[in-house]
Amino acid sequence: MAAALSLPLLFCAAWAQDSAYPDRPVRMLAASAAGGNPDVMARLLSSRLSEVFNNPFVVEDVPGVGGVIAANQTAAAPPDGYTLSLNDSGALAINIAMNPEVKYRLKDFTPITALAALPTVLVIKPAVPAKTLAEFVALAKSKPDGLSFGSAGIGSIHQLTMIIFEQQAGIQLLHVPYRGGTGLVNALLTGEVDAGWSGISNVLALIQTGKLRALCLSVLERDASLPDVPTCDELGYKGFNVATMLGLQSSAGVPPAIVAKLQSAIARILREPAMAERMKTLGIHMAENGTAAYAQFMQEDLDRYTKVVGQFHLQIK
Repeated sequence: MAAALSLPLLFCAAWAQDSAYPDRPVRMLAASAAGGNPDVMARLLSSRLSEVFNNPFVVEDVPGVGGVIAANQTAAAPPDGYTLSLNDSGALAINIAMNPEVKYRLKDFTPITALAALPTVLVIKPAVPAKTLAEFVALAKSKPDGLSFGSAGIGSIHQLTMIIFEQQAGIQLLHVPYRGGTGLVNALLTGEVDAGWSGISNVLALIQTGKLRALCLSVLERDASLPDVPTCDELGYKGFNVATMLGLQSSAGVPPAIVAKLQSAIARILREPAMAERMKTLGIHMAENGTAAYAQFMQEDLDRYTKVVGQFHLQIK
């Protein structure tokens, strides 16, 4: 009889703990260095979450190995919702698909919500004699491996986006990997490489001042910050839609009540005019919110990159 009575008491205790969440500071691990997209988004969110919940949400930048370090720390954290991670597809899909040293899997995380899609733009150095995407493709076809493209490293979203584009366009470029997006942009500016896919915020001013030429966007809709730049889909590469998704995760097993509480608060914050405007100026597209939608995206992303990695025998060594 005592055992039977203890079961509902346990449920009541668990409910009380979830409903009181958060009652102490929450860590938000940003899988980037200061100024990277995860860091920027984490700081935008943390200030509002701290106000909403009347408890500190403390951002900790955890750069390194394409998000693997932050993902490892998140997966190892207690399942209480007090360690959150702002990470992107790189750690939760590309690294699982490409890096044999990565031990975590999607099941080791609790997806909380998608936050933002980060489209990339294909840019070329002005010296390349191509004004449009069609001219660039024709030039690449005329001399296989004669044009080069830079990326933020082997296994980066920049490299895989170009691989997918090369497949659809029927071209072959010489890949030159750099250490991070800044290295890629610098290589374009110095003329070390001819082309590259880059986050919009990293090259927007350079496009506007004519230091780089934008050819197309990697997603299905034009970007407000680059209204004259068409999408690849518009230019005949139907269905071309590749973007990194920033999202919020925690360790596996976080109670659904805590997940719902966080997801609901974040959904409201993302729709605040000030937040929406700030994201727009950064070239960040607000993503479809919701735990189920985010979990589905993570799995689709993993499936897509696993296919590309297998087809081209890619591996981070």
